[in-house]
Amino acid sequence: MEFTMSGRLEVRLTPADVGKRVSVRRILGAPGEGAQFTDTVGVLTSWDNGVLSVTTKNGEGVRIAESSLVAGKEVPPAPARRRGPAASFGELALVTARAWQPVESELLGEWRLRAAAGFTRRANSVLPLGDPGPTLGEALGHVKRWYAERGLPARVQTATGAEGTQERLCAGLEEHGWRREVTAEVRIAALAPVGDLDPDISAVRTGREMDDAWLSRYQRFETPGPHVLEVLGSGPSVWFASVPGDGPAEPPAAIGRCVVDGRWAGFMAVEVGPEYRRRGLATAVMTALARRALDEGASAAWLQMETDNEGARALYDGMGFTTHHRYHHFRPGGGAGSRDAGSA
Repeated sequence: MEFTMSGRLEVRLTPADVGKRVSVRRILGAPGEGAQFTDTVGVLTSWDNGVLSVTTKNGEGVRIAESSLVAGKEVPPAPARRRGPAASFGELALVTARAWQPVESELLGEWRLRAAAGFTRRANSVLPLGDPGPTLGEALGHVKRWYAERGLPARVQTATGAEGTQERLCAGLEEHGWRREVTAEVRIAALAPVGDLDPDISAVRTGREMDDAWLSRYQRFETPGPHVLEVLGSGPSVWFASVPGDGPAEPPAAIGRCVVDGRWAGFMAVEVGPEYRRRGLATAVMTALARRALDEGASAAWLQMETDNEGARALYDGMGFTTHHRYHHFRPGGGAGSRDAGSA
């Protein structure tokens, strides 16, 4: 029921508000002079036995004792971005998935199980865009068996922080003992401004095929197997870019990959050799790829970036990219794991 904790602050929430975006304030420690408070904003994912669970936009599940509440209310969705294309989570989830296609997949209800011999979490995790059919516990049991048969760790990819994302699924995974392994951001921008940048792109080579030189700069594996080539070559319309190194036997100074899919152009694998950094090569690669995508009729851009990559954040901020939502990979038990080949 609703109740008042003080003369001014009210808890205007009930268990019927589960699934809504809320803001709650709770007291830390004992009440009294000098008491400290903390605020949590996110989706109310459960309220059972005197304990609330709120999942934040970063995918963190916060458990809050009802007795510690000082204030709480429903809050509107985050304000719409003031720049960049309009996009729903559902649209972006499918577009980003098509850029990292697995070698094999299987449907479990509306969940898609994906595998590619371990190359990239994105191609080796469950994409859960609806109801798996059985109970969540039964579905997760099937997921663990399916990946174990392939010698792979079981992972489920979820999203938070936008309308229609999967905060309640995140909470359900945690209740079943699954833990977040890594978190990344999906960022979007208008494509034309990227193509309108004016770096020197005369040295940037673009084409439909990746070669051994390109792969030598993409250092996410020791020896690329056929599954790597299949994943990197997958997508509706794939472009590769490279900038030659200083010598003919040297790996490229910089590389990039772009997948054009309708109005969207996805940028990935943008890498610059340490000895070539701060020369504007990442910008040149992205500009050259953006112009290829514009020629195909694309108008919007997306990319995925791990949250702790501050260098990439500064680069993409300058190009107009803003965070649309965050995505997470959950694994059974344990906490953050080591990063595997292909990263997030």
